[in-house]
Amino acid sequence: MDRRWLAALVDAMEQAARPEVRNVPCDAGLISAAAAHLARPAPTFAHCRSVYSLRN
Repeated sequence: MDRRWLAALVDAMEQAARPEVRNVPCDAGLISAAAAHLARPAPTFAHCRSVYSLRN
């Protein structure tokens, strides 16, 4: 399996954890946009249902 996405995720997380990056203040508009996005209801994707479930 291709694990490049996982390596890229780990690299991004390591960079975000660096003190000089963490000390930069976030844009208030970006924070409010993210909060508004997360407040919306989750999509149901009813149009592409399957008989299979991840709960099996």
